[in-house]
Amino acid sequence: MPDLLIELFSEEIPARMQARAREDLKKLVTDGLVNAGLTYASAGAFSTPRRLTLAVEGLTPNSPTTREERKGPRTDAPEAALEGFLRSTGLTRDQLVARDDKKGQVWFATIEKPGRPASEIVAEVLDATIRNFPWPKSMRWGAGSLRWVRPLHSIICLLSDESGATMVPLTVEGITAGNTTRGHRFLSPDAFTVTGFDDYAAKLRRAHVILDSHERDEAIRQHAANLAFARGWEIVPDDALLSEVAGLVEWPVPLMGVIEERFLDLPPEVLQTSMKEHQKFFSARNPKTGRIEGFVTVANIETPDDGATILAGNQRVLAARLSDAAFFWENDLREAKAGMSAWAEGLKSVTFHNKLGSQADRIDRIAALAREIAPLVCADADQAEQAARLAKLDLRSAMVGEFPELQGTMGRYYARAAGEPDAVADAARDHYSPLGPSDEVPTAPVSVAVALADKMDTLAGFWAIDGKPTGSKDPYALRRAALGVIRLLTSSMHRANLLPLLKIAVERQPDLPLLEATLATDVEARAEIAQRLSDPSYTGTILTGTREELEAQLNKLDADIASFSRVVEKYRALCSGAPSDLLSFLHDRLKIYLRDQGIRHDIIDAVLAQPGNDDLVLVVNRATALNAMMQTEDGKNLTQGLKRAGNILAQAEEKDGVEYSFGADVKFAETDQERALFAALDTAEPAIKAAIKAEDFPAAMTAIAALRAPIDAFFEAVQVNTDHQIVRRNRLNLLHRIRAAGQQIADFTKVEG
Repeated sequence: MPDLLIELFSEEIPARMQARAREDLKKLVTDGLVNAGLTYASAGAFSTPRRLTLAVEGLTPNSPTTREERKGPRTDAPEAALEGFLRSTGLTRDQLVARDDKKGQVWFATIEKPGRPASEIVAEVLDATIRNFPWPKSMRWGAGSLRWVRPLHSIICLLSDESGATMVPLTVEGITAGNTTRGHRFLSPDAFTVTGFDDYAAKLRRAHVILDSHERDEAIRQHAANLAFARGWEIVPDDALLSEVAGLVEWPVPLMGVIEERFLDLPPEVLQTSMKEHQKFFSARNPKTGRIEGFVTVANIETPDDGATILAGNQRVLAARLSDAAFFWENDLREAKAGMSAWAEGLKSVTFHNKLGSQADRIDRIAALAREIAPLVCADADQAEQAARLAKLDLRSAMVGEFPELQGTMGRYYARAAGEPDAVADAARDHYSPLGPSDEVPTAPVSVAVALADKMDTLAGFWAIDGKPTGSKDPYALRRAALGVIRLLTSSMHRANLLPLLKIAVERQPDLPLLEATLATDVEARAEIAQRLSDPSYTGTILTGTREELEAQLNKLDADIASFSRVVEKYRALCSGAPSDLLSFLHDRLKIYLRDQGIRHDIIDAVLAQPGNDDLVLVVNRATALNAMMQTEDGKNLTQGLKRAGNILAQAEEKDGVEYSFGADVKFAETDQERALFAALDTAEPAIKAAIKAEDFPAAMTAIAALRAPIDAFFEAVQVNTDHQIVRRNRLNLLHRIRAAGQQIADFTKVEG
């Protein structure tokens, strides 16, 4: 079986596009081959800055011959129907066969498609792949119509087996596929021929090209670590930067430099961010001092002076960049020590959202909400409010203007420079966290209070203006904010009833108060004009005017008041329903969060159906305990018994039109199994109640699990709906006790299986 080698050689491919391009090339080609009838043993895709490569092993040499039988029209069908069938099959009438069918004789056609050689199929598939490749951005060049990420120079398309290599005949927009490629642009620029993938990879390495991006990753990682170790430093891990740099070089040559002494007092985050964003340098940290003291740059070429010239040029550029950073830092520190009042004033002119006011308005709301939340998370209310007022001031700093990713991080430095306590400064850094499912969650009480207030204000604001996410669209990252609220509460285990807090957060949003204030002003003005019209001697604040002018003003105000009243009522209704709707949204995110931790969706639903479901820590504790119980045999069987009791009781209550909720008496029990169930309930009910009150949910599960055997025995031995009405009623009331015992823990009707 032949192997296939494809290389698409071009100008430099952006590093951020290479991983996706590798996968796209592999999928498009292999799917196309399989759809055409070829099979293969394995396939691997590779990339460097100037090439995409695909190697397919064990390709079948031909597609198989296929036979398809197709049913046509009846033999007595109109001639037009038969002609259409013949056109669709490509056959003639004498090639059809008439057979008996349920409704008479029907024409059948046997269509045979001969197999095709692999080279022909590969040419078609690769041509379509190149012309329809899904680059995020592409370009045209010259006079051709082909679009590629950068100008495409050459194509390799080889089929090779024991007898040798064969070039697949293919031409795309004047580029004819061959067996020739080039190595490193500067170190080995000459063209060379290849005979297969092994020969191709070996010759590329001799031509100073490492084909595998993962191998380039590891080479950079190891060499940089060795350079740092020789100086007693360590490389600051950055997998994203490593992947990007590996996509910029074909022959990585790491070089280590030293940061000038005058820049070492800059915050390490500033040094690291400046070097990463501007020059793609890895930071080297001195573990003894904790400072960033050096860097590693990765060249794409070996030089006679071992990179000294490259390193000197990089250090000159770095000095200029860090001089800018030092200038920003010094100016920002002066403003921070002066109290940051200019930054606070500047945020009044920065719009957060046209319906939600400025950043300064938002800070006021977050500060007030943080004060409400603080006692619930054991934080000092004054510190929480102060932290909320300072946390976003760094948005106006020069450093964050240059490096937006440092927001929060710089806020901590500036808060410390302003003389704020560590708890306040740390909250400025941490209040954006967690940003994603794997991000670290702050645990300091003040940080938790401000982070919760920030995220809850965001959610409440967009719910108040009906801006919640729809389908896959979430432009304001509200799902991420909801997950942040969940993780903050469940990680810190702080108890909080969210519904009252969400109500406060919604009511403080600006739209409704502004509309109500405008409406009140118009109503007051209308009353004054009406007074003046009825009493010419009345003296008020309305300017004088003719009667006609006053009547015109009155008519306009009537129209405005009617319009504003409708808008205000709409927003009142929206804000009234927003807290509960927002809680449901949080529940939906909580379900996903808990499912990722192995808790079944039906168990989560059963717990959410209980009172107190706005306390997410309580919900998680209940769900965790119930999930553990449901993994035992007792738990599974108990659920069936509880559901059976609930179903029988519900049917009887519906049929009889009464509620069986009291009066079960052991003296009416006729069997030992009934009496045993009474005894078991007498023991379990107070134990469950005490455990629930103490929120010891594992103990509650243990107590209710003890009912499994008595319930099973009861249903095995007893007919609930007996003809004896007193006994029947007593047994139904007993079922109510079973159902009530389960309802203390969860709604077991929602538990599946």
